Amino acid sequence: MKRYLFLIWILILSVGVILAHSFVVSAKNQPHTVSSVSSNRITLNERVKNDRTFFASLPDATQKEKHAKNRRTAFDRLIQSVSAARIIELNFIWDTNSPLFPTNPPYSINLAARHTQTFGSVSGGIGFAVDEMDFSGQHGAPTIDAIGHISNNLKLFGGIDAAASEGDMGLTKLGVEAYPKEQFINRAVLLDVARFKGVETLAAGYEITVTDLEATAQAQGVEIQPGDSVLIRTGYGKYFDTGPKKFLEPLPGPGETAARWLAKKKVFLVGDDQLAFEVISPLGTVFPVHRVLIADNGIYIVENLNLEELSQALAQEGVYEFPLVLNPPRIKGATGAAVNSFAILPR
Repeated sequence: MKRYLFLIWILILSVGVILAHSFVVSAKNQPHTVSSVSSNRITLNERVKNDRTFFASLPDATQKEKHAKNRRTAFDRLIQSVSAARIIELNFIWDTNSPLFPTNPPYSINLAARHTQTFGSVSGGIGFAVDEMDFSGQHGAPTIDAIGHISNNLKLFGGIDAAASEGDMGLTKLGVEAYPKEQFINRAVLLDVARFKGVETLAAGYEITVTDLEATAQAQGVEIQPGDSVLIRTGYGKYFDTGPKKFLEPLPGPGETAARWLAKKKVFLVGDDQLAFEVISPLGTVFPVHRVLIADNGIYIVENLNLEELSQALAQEGVYEFPLVLNPPRIKGATGAAVNSFAILPR
C-alpha cells in the first residue's frame, strides 16, 4: 500500500513540474502589455514596446517614400507640361517713341556709365554699363494700375481715405505691391470684340457696350467666372509701333455700363490693347470706367496689351480661355507699373 501511495505522489509531483515549466515558457513567449511591480517585468514591457514601435514605423516610412515618389512624378509632369507649352507674349517693347498719355511725365533713359568708362576700374578685364530711367508708373506696355491709383470722392477702394494714404514716397496703402501673388497665374478670357464684329480695329471713340461683350462671349462659347481676368481686343494694338499718334486720338473701349457689367461678374482684372483701357470719345472723358472698376470695386486695369498674336492663336484653336501670367514688380507705394505678361497655350 505504501508503495502505491509513493508512486502516486511521484506522479503528481511530475505533473506539477511539467505544468509549471509550460507556464513559464508560455509567459516568455507572450507579449507583455501590462506593467508589474517587478523591475524585471517593467524592463521586459519597455523592450516589447520599443520592438512594436520599430516594426510599426516601417509602414510609415514606406508611405513617406511612396508619397515622395508621387510628388516627384507630379513635379516632373508639371515641368514637362510647362516646358512644352506655347508661350504668347502680350508685351510691346517700350522706348522713348512709345505712345504716352498726355497727363503723364515724359519717359527718358540714358547710360550713366559706359563700358569704356568702367573698364579697368576692377581688375580682371570686366567692364559694365549703368542706366538711369525716369518714368511714371503709368508707362509701360502693358501697364497695370494699382488699386490706390484711383479714388472716388477722395475714397480709395474699401472706403480708405485717399489723402491719408499718400506721401512724398508714394502711396502708403494699395500700392502696386499689394497685387496678390496668388494671381500671378490666373484663368483669363479674351473677348475679341474686333474679330467678332469682323473688323481689323474698332472705330475711334467707339464705346464697347454690354451687348457687345455678351454677344462676343456667346459667339466664342466662353463664360466669364468670378475671379477671372478679362482681356478685350479692340484691334488698336496694331498701331502701337506703326501709328502711335492713333493712341492720342479718340479711342475705342468699354463704357461705364460695360464696366458695371464686368464688376457684377466679380472679375479680378481687366485689360485691353489701347492707352487708357476705357473709351475716349471725341468730347473727352471723366474716366468713369476707372472709377467704377478700381475705386468702387477693386478690380485691376491693364493698358497697352499686345493681343494680336493671341487673337490669331485663339481663333485658330476655337478656344478663348487660357492661363494668364502677369506679375507686377514689388515697388512699394507705386501707383502703377510696367508688367511682363504672357499667355500659356498647349502646343
